[in-house]
Amino acid sequence: MPILDYEPDLFPADLLESPKLGQEASRCWWTFYLRARQEKQFMRRLRTLGIAHYGPVVTKRSRSPSGRERVSHAPLFSGYVFMYGDDEHRRSALTTNCVSRCIEVPDGGELWHDLRNLRSLIAGGAAVTLEAKLEAGTPVRIRTGPFRELEGIVISRRGVSRLLVAVRFLQQGASVELGDYEVERI
Repeated sequence: MPILDYEPDLFPADLLESPKLGQEASRCWWTFYLRARQEKQFMRRLRTLGIAHYGPVVTKRSRSPSGRERVSHAPLFSGYVFMYGDDEHRRSALTTNCVSRCIEVPDGGELWHDLRNLRSLIAGGAAVTLEAKLEAGTPVRIRTGPFRELEGIVISRRGVSRLLVAVRFLQQGASVELGDYEVERI
């Protein structure tokens, strides 16, 4: 199977820019749990239908047995895509034949904030690691560097400090090595 080129993981491109998102009475955030390996197909179909969505995708690099470097673009949260729309959009999404389960998000503002932070983390270009089953830690904000103003929780993995940006609704997140960034308690 060939490795596909990068496809947009966010539609429309300014979906996570508006802080007023989620205040519309008829629209809300939905989380779709999909059939195996259907994330990109589902996002293609939502784009065709003109439905707002976000499915975080990260770039992964690997080597083939012959030593050639391969670059692939894989979903960060395997099996999950977030959609913003009304009940009619939800019904249209269910007709894509990709959905296993649909869950309404109880706090859309919190999810919007988490997804926006996650998008900033991925856009920063650092190696992002999936973190499941969140641990308690100190909430911090980065004061300097490319991730300035990003908020998250400090965790320690194998003796290395990492910044965890969480999607609390899924109880999962992504982390990046903190390095020498200056952080402050929130």
